[in-house]
Amino acid sequence: MALALLTACGKQTAAPAAEVNDIIVLYTNDVHCGIDENIGYAGLAAYKAAALEKTPYVALVDCGDAIQGDVVGTVSKGEYPVDLMNDVGYDFAVLGNHEFDYGMTQLKALIEKSSAQYLAANITYTGSGESAIEKTKPYEIVEYGDKKVAFIGVSTPHSITSSTPSYFMDENGSFVYDFCGGDSIDKLAACVQGYVDECRTNGADYVIVCAHLGDGEGHSPFTSTELISSTTGIDALLDGHSHSVVSCRIAQNKNGEDVVVSQTGTKLANIGQLVITSNGNISTGLISDYAQKDTDEQEYVDEIKERYEADTKVVVATSDIALSCSDANGFRLVRNRETAIGDFCADAYRAVAKADIAFVNGGGIRADLPMGYITYGDLIAVHPFGNTLCSVKATGQQVLDALEMSARFTQAEQNDGKLAVGESGGFLQVSGFKFTIDTSIASSITTDENDMFVSVDGERRVKDVMVLGKDGEYTAIDPAAEYTVASHNYLMQNGGDGMNMFMNDEFIINSGMIDCEILISYITENLDGKLGELYSSTGDRITIK
Repeated sequence: MALALLTACGKQTAAPAAEVNDIIVLYTNDVHCGIDENIGYAGLAAYKAAALEKTPYVALVDCGDAIQGDVVGTVSKGEYPVDLMNDVGYDFAVLGNHEFDYGMTQLKALIEKSSAQYLAANITYTGSGESAIEKTKPYEIVEYGDKKVAFIGVSTPHSITSSTPSYFMDENGSFVYDFCGGDSIDKLAACVQGYVDECRTNGADYVIVCAHLGDGEGHSPFTSTELISSTTGIDALLDGHSHSVVSCRIAQNKNGEDVVVSQTGTKLANIGQLVITSNGNISTGLISDYAQKDTDEQEYVDEIKERYEADTKVVVATSDIALSCSDANGFRLVRNRETAIGDFCADAYRAVAKADIAFVNGGGIRADLPMGYITYGDLIAVHPFGNTLCSVKATGQQVLDALEMSARFTQAEQNDGKLAVGESGGFLQVSGFKFTIDTSIASSITTDENDMFVSVDGERRVKDVMVLGKDGEYTAIDPAAEYTVASHNYLMQNGGDGMNMFMNDEFIINSGMIDCEILISYITENLDGKLGELYSSTGDRITIK
């Protein structure tokens, strides 16, 4: 432990090192399948073992988003990360918004598979069927010598929109999972306060909230500090969700009393350590640059890596056709023309998000799909970036502006005989609508110094935009009407390719499943594992003249 860099602060005195019989709570958050990155699970196992040499009173908790974010989670639907967490020896875990990404049936299986007790104080099930969270508890009290520590789990109410809303509904479209949300912190705070009081009544000397709430403006009104300022009786809050690196922050509760807050960042860049000393001092700190590895755990990590690398070769679908990003002469099409593979990707976003329309940037489609067998690895190669599903409520005018931005470089000819021309990574492959790009009209897009969209100041190149209705008929887009639009966070949240027109919209899904999982879900669940006639040619969605 002496090799670690640890910074700390405390409610009373800083206590970066633990003594005999001190209580140590190690914590992680937002690992996002970073099983071998930075400190890694082998480093965490080594540090935990070193802590146990100091004191027998050691707990290990995870504050959410552990099982999603990379191939190891995708191919196993979260099972390989849970296997590793079991081997490291987690005691408690919290449901982050991405724990829901593999669906409720799989979530139930993962909770049952986990050796850690999942804590979910603010999630209730009101449906008539089987609940995915029946094995969770709102809290657990653990005795360490003559002291009792309560661990309470809190998940962000934004999970409903930052995962996939339909997962939380019954077959009739009614929500049957409740996260104590609303327009303010009040409902969540009342729920948590009730469990804090119950823990105190049951003899807890210390109350630690393990949360997946975040501390950014976009996480309001359910941030960790907003929860603390609306409650009493919490000694420390270990947070996640915003990927913040917070060694120690002191926040005041409803009575003006100090509460310690900490968060470790992401991908095991740091390990969190909370210490409760024998005289009641509480401190938190972050361990970074920890080089030691538990050899047994590293062997298991390597074994898991071999498994998922083999799993990428597992066949998940078949295809009667090949889908390519280029034409027969090798000229790349996906950045300046409609392509069948672009249609497939955009359709996947629209289907999974249940949106009116969808689009993906051509620059985000990175590989072809072969004829014959299609593997997990093939689909991951198409969408390798780990962008997450988003959908918003947007006006027709915003959609028109996005299309105009997308088409600003498009030329009448696709190539000059040597190279593709008019390419743009922001060229949109679309679903649920069709349109024409008139290349005889010069683009009148205005952008700022960072190449972000500002306005359209002249005649538009994009014409005859028609939206596909539920009846299968096309009608002209209404600039004043509201549509549900699906894409990913790169475009909708981050303004990628200058597409900043959706960043302040109302998000229906603001951080759903990762991009390759969208394709996997669509091809396996919507297409029954077979590509064929539907994508044997383009869908005549984009006409260029």
